[in-house]
Parts: sequence; structure tokens; C-alpha cells
Amino acid sequence: MKAALVVVDLQELLIPVVWRGEELVDRISSLARKARRNGMPVIALRQVGAPGTEFDPEAPGTGISPRLGLEPADVVIHKTATDAFYRTDLAALLAERGVDTVVLTGVATDYCVDATARSALSHGLDVVLVSDGHAPAADGDPEAGLTAEQVIDRHNRILSRAIHPGGELRLLAAADV
Repeated sequence: MKAALVVVDLQELLIPVVWRGEELVDRISSLARKARRNGMPVIALRQVGAPGTEFDPEAPGTGISPRLGLEPADVVIHKTATDAFYRTDLAALLAERGVDTVVLTGVATDYCVDATARSALSHGLDVVLVSDGHAPAADGDPEAGLTAEQVIDRHNRILSRAIHPGGELRLLAAADV
């Protein structure tokens, strides 16, 4: 198994609006340090949009949180969709490095983390979803009547049971990665 840590949208403007964002960024930063110590590539995904939009790459807060402590060997991939594989070179980058397993963390559980996990599986990769390493909006999903904790639990359960033609998904707590 050759793994890479993939950090989804750990952007400055998102940390304050996700559930327990400060704790989440600390947990993911710790995972990134551990990954680097063990020779695992760290790939940070960054949501970008058109000029004048919330995710305008020049807008304040759209950069990757400095708390992730990006290093020169880390890779930042700009994406325009919830699925990080859509029109990016993520699949090629992982293949070049011989990566067959993605350790997935980030924001937001019910959008980009979910879409990227499913796409990684469909690309034939195994996924280790860090069960306490992703978060939805702080208020969860009020339209569905779900708290943030319930959104996380629901996605952990659904994704760990999903059937995909490629890889397998398993859950691991950050402390066990």
C-alpha cells in the first residue's frame, strides 16, 4: 500500500464556518506532519471560482490555511467542482507517485469530501476516510433536521458501506492513522 494524505479545502474562509473548525484544522495539521515524517505525500485541494465569486482565487481567505504548514514538497491542486478529480490532474499525480490509497480529510463532509471519496473509489483507489477528520457546516443540515455530528456519522456510515467498482473505503480515527 502506498498512501497520500489528501486534504480537501482547508481554506481560511471555511474553517470558521464548519463544525469545530479550529479543532479540525489542528487535527488535520497533525496528520500532515505525521504523513511528512513517514514519507507520505501531502496534497492540499483548494476550491477556486470565477473572479468576483466567493472562491475567487484572489479573494481574501481563499488560500489554504497557513496552519496546515504547507512545505515545498506538498502539492496544491486547484479545483472547480466538489469532485477533486473533475478536470484536475489529481488522478495523474497519484498514479505518477504510485499511490493506491488516499487518506482523506477536510471540508465539507457532505459536499467535497463525499464527492472526492466516491470519485477516488471509482478511480480504483482505496480510501481511508479519517472519521474525525472532516466536518460539515457548523449548523449541520437544518433542512434535513441533522446536526453536524449526525451529518458526519451519516456520511461515515454511508461511505463505508457504499459499493464502488474500484477501491474500498474504510474508516479510521485520526489517532489511528
